[in-house]
Amino acid sequence: MFQSSPSDNGKPPISVEWKPYIIDPNTKNDGEEFEAYNVRRWGSSGWTHGLKRSGRKVGANFANWQTWPNTLRAHQLIAYVTDPRRRRVGGAIIAQGGGDDGLSLPSTSECNSAIFESMYERGANVSSVETLIDIATRELGVTEGEVSDLRSHLENNVGAKDVMKEIQLGRRRYGIKGVPFFVVESSGDGDGAGSGRPYGFSGAQDPSAFVEIFEELAGSSS
Repeated sequence: MFQSSPSDNGKPPISVEWKPYIIDPNTKNDGEEFEAYNVRRWGSSGWTHGLKRSGRKVGANFANWQTWPNTLRAHQLIAYVTDPRRRRVGGAIIAQGGGDDGLSLPSTSECNSAIFESMYERGANVSSVETLIDIATRELGVTEGEVSDLRSHLENNVGAKDVMKEIQLGRRRYGIKGVPFFVVESSGDGDGAGSGRPYGFSGAQDPSAFVEIFEELAGSSS
């Protein structure tokens, strides 16, 4: 989701928030070998050739895509590490309460970038709890003192229902049936509550399409 909100120079900054979506919930819990999955579901992996060509133009090489993952645990990881209620003392989570204790949280963009890099370029299986813990500690600021709590979170499917509820909400509210899907709205007074009609559209888009929408939203909020 893209949101624009007022800034001091009069030009609305753009913030990006990723929401969960699972392409195939019936993927095996531990993921499936990439080529075998594609043959089973679509007859071949030929549909990825165009994707890879387009990706290379923007630095997404898809150089080592080995697994078709079940991404539920990855979404649970993102929810865990971006939760503003995370609080820690000496590296250990001590509560799930509110308040700002100086904990620096990664953004959803940073989380997805780390997951994509691991899956598409390093050949890792992001269905795996061990892989996700490695990503969390290496890229997302999770400390050794948090690992036990995170492992329990992932192994016991903590937050899985919340992830699925958010996916269903997107289906109902915006008619999301596939990815990529973009929702662009103005945050109005900056409190995160969108004002006006949000724009929802699917499929890869030329940058000019986003610029046009951003300019229209900026004009409507001024």
